[in-house]
Amino acid sequence: MRKRLLTILMVLAFANFMFTALAYAQEETVDTDEAVEEISAEEVATEEVPFEETSQSGGLEMFARKIVGSGLVDIFIQGGFVMYPVLLLLIWGIATIIWKLISLSYAKINLNDFLGKVIPLVESKKYDEALKLCEETKGPVAAILHNGLLKVDKGIDAVEKAIENAGVIEMAFLEKGFIPLSTTINLAPMFGFFGTIIGMIRAFGDIAAAGEVEPTIVATGIQIALVTTAAGLAVAIPMQFFNNMFLGMVDGLVMDMQRGSEKMIETLVENK
Repeated sequence: MRKRLLTILMVLAFANFMFTALAYAQEETVDTDEAVEEISAEEVATEEVPFEETSQSGGLEMFARKIVGSGLVDIFIQGGFVMYPVLLLLIWGIATIIWKLISLSYAKINLNDFLGKVIPLVESKKYDEALKLCEETKGPVAAILHNGLLKVDKGIDAVEKAIENAGVIEMAFLEKGFIPLSTTINLAPMFGFFGTIIGMIRAFGDIAAAGEVEPTIVATGIQIALVTTAAGLAVAIPMQFFNNMFLGMVDGLVMDMQRGSEKMIETLVENK
């Protein structure tokens, strides 16, 4: 469990490093000619923006800057509207990761210790005590052995059928959460590439409006294209890591289920 937590902390630190690097790179590419982007006092006076709207948006922005840092907020704003679905996918993916990590950690038990307790009870034909032990033990291994022991008085075939049916149910539970993760992994880069197209359309539109090609004219469109692409990849990469890690954990649980069921059936056959 400590190794898993250490791995998660390392991945989160890596993701934070990636976003910080993006923020730093973005700050380095800002045009030094601030006079072009400044709004004169007369223009500010002519703009009529409701006070409640500006205060609300400013409050949300300040809150976000305190939580995730000014660099990430600046990148989010520069990326445009495409960043909103990417953010939703990130939140959805993080929630799924937390739930999946808790559920799989809860399902994992020490198989050798558990079998060392339940198999002697089965050998002694103390099925009631074995059932009670399975009920008190968490995880899919105990669940399938519990279902098998419920049919022990009907023969080995009934036990095997009960274990098989219980295994199907437990596998369905273990596979929950992979679809949201896969969706996030696939859609985040797609939204990033969609933002790339939007940025390039804007860049060519600016060129058409200006009638000439200058770096400052296409800078905004290219900036949107690069920011959204980087954001989509920054979301998908950690999600892919956790998805693969969870697949490995599920494979380990499936092997434990198979070993436990085979051991109990062998014991029942030998002591029938």
